[in-house]
Amino acid sequence: MTTAPLSPSSRTSVNRGRNRAVSDRAELHALLADGLVAHVGVDVGEHPVVLPVAYAVDLDGPDEDGTLYIHGSVAARWLTSSEGSTVCVTVTEVDGLVAARSAFHHSMNYRSAVVIGRARIVTDPDEKAHALTLTVDHMVPGRAATLRPHTRKEVAATSVLAVPLHEASLKVRAEGPVDDPEDVEAGVWGGVIPVRRVAGAPVPSPESVADPVPADVVRRAEALA
Repeated sequence: MTTAPLSPSSRTSVNRGRNRAVSDRAELHALLADGLVAHVGVDVGEHPVVLPVAYAVDLDGPDEDGTLYIHGSVAARWLTSSEGSTVCVTVTEVDGLVAARSAFHHSMNYRSAVVIGRARIVTDPDEKAHALTLTVDHMVPGRAATLRPHTRKEVAATSVLAVPLHEASLKVRAEGPVDDPEDVEAGVWGGVIPVRRVAGAPVPSPESVADPVPADVVRRAEALA
């Protein structure tokens, strides 16, 4: 696992709001572990598109500073045509709504990562199966070990895009409102409404109503409760 600092290039150097830039790569890893959905921006020729995707991370993966894997269908033209092109992947978690004393200073507390890199289509069957297992475990840690192995047909029907984690930036806001002194003196309330993701109790499918909820699902639900 690399400990190289973030923002190794001009494309990922934070210019606006530099006080919120984070250079510790471990903080990037923590955000990627917390997030569930990434958004990938690609150029499909006629226009750019930004799409939500499931993802997984292998910090010891084959790409420089680790590998970000993006899951998709072989029928997804945007994914299959991204081989060798530069893509942008973002992951954002909102941690709070900042209610300031003026409309201008309202904001959000957040953690936001941007990864830019040359994408490659994963063709090696073993690496692809590994990426798919990581994607399942990213959603429900420990789940993959309880399931049957991927079939060759399933692996062939799935596309995986790999993006190096080398070129990345991270910005974090974690504070209250930043108001002008005269607005504070006016006596209007200011503060933060914390925001967090919460999971409900697991809901079984009709075929599993009589079955106990497996430990991996229980742990995941409890972790997000």
